[in-house]
Amino acid sequence: MKLRKVTAASAAILALALAATACGSSDNKDSGSSSSGGGKIKIGIKYDQPGLGLKEPSGSFSGFDVDVATYVAGKLGYKPNQIDFVETKSADRENALQRGDVKFIVASYSINDERKQKVDFAGPYFLAHQDLLVKKDSKITKGTDLNGQNLCSVTGSTSAQNVQKTIAPKANLKENSGYSECIASLQSGAVDALTTDDSILAGYAAQDKYKGQFKLLGLKLSNENYGIGVKKGDTATLNKINDALKSMVSDGTWKKDVEKNFGPAHYKYEPAPKVGVIVK
Repeated sequence: MKLRKVTAASAAILALALAATACGSSDNKDSGSSSSGGGKIKIGIKYDQPGLGLKEPSGSFSGFDVDVATYVAGKLGYKPNQIDFVETKSADRENALQRGDVKFIVASYSINDERKQKVDFAGPYFLAHQDLLVKKDSKITKGTDLNGQNLCSVTGSTSAQNVQKTIAPKANLKENSGYSECIASLQSGAVDALTTDDSILAGYAAQDKYKGQFKLLGLKLSNENYGIGVKKGDTATLNKINDALKSMVSDGTWKKDVEKNFGPAHYKYEPAPKVGVIVK
């Protein structure tokens, strides 16, 4: 009888220990659930795009994409201090979602048919246009002027593909991993132009160290519908993000954040796009 009592007591203690361990594991896991559980959420952004997604020397983050990501995360139940911003470069965005490195991506991520085969998109939340940034005294005035010229863009961007296919097939395309390298090449004269979305170019041109050096041509070479990328099949998160984007527009936050981030560059931005409607 005494042996059975000891065994029963030991079993009870073991059960309590296992329960405590399970609770501790749940608390520490970044599951992407609401902040009521005390967890964190990982969101992919760019680190090198002034006006959109920029990691400041202090370690903080700024830009319209950062503001959108923070607003959406808030609607999902996360406070700003529960957000981990993860750098996701253009060429690695699909892989980051497929691997589960991030819950969603807000990184000047243009919606197109090829990408929709791999990820799902909420939005769009912003309409940009491909454009060219050149030196202030450049003689380049249109897309076809790029034939025979050195052009810089970022690996994996739709802008680079668009130039090669339709705009200037004979341009000498130089692809870098980030826009910072491209604008440094433009400043030094190693390339004659930089192409990407006008929103990104405007952010760079507005920086104090580049003011007066470059000009944005305003060509509107394409329509770039920025969407928020989520893992393929994650319909629940997709729907919640779409609801958050609608709220951001209706409560005035979208316009306020656009003007805060792009106003200094005198960038003529488009009105907020309607969620679910792609401008061709």
